[in-house]
Amino acid sequence: MTTPLQALAELGQSVWIDYLSRSMIREGELGALISEGVVGVTSNPTIFQAAIASGDAYDEQLREILREQDAPKEIFLAVAREDIRAACDLLREVFERGDATRDGWVSLEVDPHLAYDTSATVEEARRLHRMIDRPNLFIKIPGTEPGLQAIEDTIAEGIPVNVTLLFSLERHRAAAEAYIRGLRRLRAAGGDLRAVASVASFFVSRVDTEADRRLDELGGHDELKGTLAIANAKLAYQTYKQLFSGPEWEELERLGASAQRCLWASTSTKNPAYRDVLYVEELIGRDTVNTMPRETIAAFQEHGRAERTLEHDLDGAHRTFERFKEAGIDYDDVVETLEREGVEKFSKSIEELFEGIVGKRDQLVTA
Repeated sequence: MTTPLQALAELGQSVWIDYLSRSMIREGELGALISEGVVGVTSNPTIFQAAIASGDAYDEQLREILREQDAPKEIFLAVAREDIRAACDLLREVFERGDATRDGWVSLEVDPHLAYDTSATVEEARRLHRMIDRPNLFIKIPGTEPGLQAIEDTIAEGIPVNVTLLFSLERHRAAAEAYIRGLRRLRAAGGDLRAVASVASFFVSRVDTEADRRLDELGGHDELKGTLAIANAKLAYQTYKQLFSGPEWEELERLGASAQRCLWASTSTKNPAYRDVLYVEELIGRDTVNTMPRETIAAFQEHGRAERTLEHDLDGAHRTFERFKEAGIDYDDVVETLEREGVEKFSKSIEELFEGIVGKRDQLVTA
């Protein structure tokens, strides 16, 4: 019997998990999920903060690291290196099966404090790429305006990139164009286009959270709640189809380039009034990725409905944008706010991660 996750794969959508911890790797949970159809992993500072702060899974390694290292960021990278490498190794078979640029990827994010510094982001991307030393590693780079040049430069060096924190249609298009420019530069330098890839992590539920909040402030328009995020993602997918087609793209494709797939991120529902698999069921389409928390994967396995929905009622998606404008909601301000707050939240998370490492360090040193 086909499981819901397997049904998504048959419809052309890859399922990745938006979580990683050492216990998840060592106790076989990640391996079990891979056998069920999970084909990638994403991570961010919040995820690592939770994993390291809870329990004692990292204590033995931390004691060893502390003999030579005291800086919280360097301690974190030493810890993350082991987990990310182990996850890459678990997914290596998926990566090498068929078209290796498609799945089997594991993502590690550059320090979000660098989100507005192009050169520092590129240097950190190089460092992380060398540090992990696995072909199926994605470096996550925020899709801020300075990040766009960093994306192009990193791709031009042959380093695979997961563009994160994308909320707006305009910025999504710009990130895709930066990827294509990077591929052209890589080709001009004699690089192998088959060895590099990218996904565009387009955030979903946070859009509804912010839009719904503004609707509540205005009063009325309840019929618009829970509609902007899905419409936004549907139109982003149309951008993807437009940019990764036609003679110019097909020339790069013949040389081994792979399209920058849309990856639906932030797909757990924040509003309990919404169906818990809403942002999975409504965004199923060919050549896409949905990275889900463990709870969302479990919920979809239990009661998810799999059918190709991503291109249903595109006219309705355009009308949704018009109706928000008529209601007085400024879309550009919504997505600009979300990008700024996204960088701030990830920066705060990594600061909390470093604080947690300092706490662990002090605890272990005095034990």
